[in-house]
Amino acid sequence: MIGIDEVGLAPLAGPVVACAILMPEGDLIEGVRDSKTLSRRQREQLDPIIRRAAVAWGIGAASAREVERLNPRAASHLAMQRAVRALERRHGRPVEFALVDGAPARELNDLIGAHETVVKGDASVYSIACASIVAKVLRDRLMRQLDRRYPGYGWASNAGYPAPAHIAALDRLGVTPHHRRTYAPVADRISRAEGGR
Repeated sequence: MIGIDEVGLAPLAGPVVACAILMPEGDLIEGVRDSKTLSRRQREQLDPIIRRAAVAWGIGAASAREVERLNPRAASHLAMQRAVRALERRHGRPVEFALVDGAPARELNDLIGAHETVVKGDASVYSIACASIVAKVLRDRLMRQLDRRYPGYGWASNAGYPAPAHIAALDRLGVTPHHRRTYAPVADRISRAEGGR
C-alpha cells in the first residue's frame, strides 16, 4: 500500500517535504511508527532500512516561497503530488490508490488521484509512518545544511520551528530568504523593520 505524508508545515523557515512510499506486503520493519515519536537517532537508523525495503519511493518538496504564494495547505499538497510523480518515475507505473496522512481535501483528487485520507495516519498506518520517517530525515538534513549557510537561527536543532532561540534570532539577525514571510512571527518582524525606515 502506498503511504504519503508531509513534514514541515508549521516551521517558520525551510521547505515542506513529502514522501510517497510503496512498502511490500509481509514483514514490518521493527520500530517504525510516527516519526514525531522517534528520536533523531532512531529515525536516522530506520531511514535507510525503510528505503532499502521499499518497492519504490519518491520525495517532493515545496519551497518557502511556494508556501507563501499558495498557502501552507496547498503547498503541502503540491509537495505530495511531486512525491507521487517521483515514485511513479522510479516504479515505472502510475499510482492507482494511496493512503494520505491528514484530513480530507478536495484538491487532492486533482493532484494525486484516487486516495483515502487518514487523520493521524502516521500513528496508525504502517506505510504512512514509513513515509513520515523518510520525509522527516530528509527535511532535517536540509535544515542542517541551511543552518551552515545561515548560522545563528538554530535550524540544526529546531528545524525552523518557532522555538524561542529561533524567534530571538529573528530579532537579532533578521529574516533570511528561507523564512516564510507570511507566517506571523516573520511578518511581524518584516513590518517592524519596514516601519523603522
